[in-house]
Amino acid sequence: MIVDAHAHIFHELHGLTGQGATRSLTYGKALLGDQVFQMTPPMMEKTAFPPEALLANMDWAGVDKTVLLQGSYYGEANATVAEAVRRWPDRFAGAAFIDPRANDARDTFLRCVEDYGFRILKFEISVGTGLVGLYPDLRLDEDSMAWVWEEAEQRGLVMTLDLGAVGSTSYQTDAVQAMLARHPRLKVVICHLAQPPVARGDDAALGRLWQEQIQLATQPNVWFDLSALPAYASAVEAYPYPRACEYIRRAVERIGVDRLMWGTDAPGLLAQATYPQLLTFVRHHFSYLAPDDLAAVMGETARHVYGV
Repeated sequence: MIVDAHAHIFHELHGLTGQGATRSLTYGKALLGDQVFQMTPPMMEKTAFPPEALLANMDWAGVDKTVLLQGSYYGEANATVAEAVRRWPDRFAGAAFIDPRANDARDTFLRCVEDYGFRILKFEISVGTGLVGLYPDLRLDEDSMAWVWEEAEQRGLVMTLDLGAVGSTSYQTDAVQAMLARHPRLKVVICHLAQPPVARGDDAALGRLWQEQIQLATQPNVWFDLSALPAYASAVEAYPYPRACEYIRRAVERIGVDRLMWGTDAPGLLAQATYPQLLTFVRHHFSYLAPDDLAAVMGETARHVYGV
């Protein structure tokens, strides 16, 4: 089984970031604050990525299932994700979006878990496109988040975290470590292989910060997805992104292959490579793995962690 552990769907961007609002334009272009940028390839008139488009890409690449994540960059889409899971339960698992500082945060949590049936909570706290951009003083170990960690552990949910760029204020390795000590039964997935400094590989300080975060997976309830690595590498190299995959090799050496899950971060990553290429670039660089280990990275670990 092949599982994409990290992708998104949206009918229209309606998010909010520290840089401003996000809005769909046309032919892959989008608005972030007052800046127009090419979010996806110019495939269709309206910039969107509905579940049908993701399914077509999955079928093209031979991917069986996908975990649908959310974030403030795209805009809250709990109902949209829940409907996709309802229509295609054999292809999708969904994660909830909750703003922990919103007045209705607890009501949203209950609706997502009890009405929609989500078993995953996704928190993107990155400075650029996540919650720390909106709330610069937000901490994962602050009081407003305490109830979320407790509820997630008690209910057996998975907490998926995008901690942002290495070295940024959202890169809260210490806060995650504190919460893991307090909630040892909670499954935690950290996105993007902790965002290795691919384009700044000569920065020893950033390298040490990345290694500290990777070490979290020496604990039995922590995993990393491999999504978005081509985006970090594209400034310094082209497909098949050998520098990016060098960090995957380092992670395998430090924490073991069973701590890693393949993912794409589509549709944004489709500006760097096609969906099949996002699959094959990992397979290409993992040729040294035994077949069972490769199968774990490409889907079996995600199937176990996320219960897809």
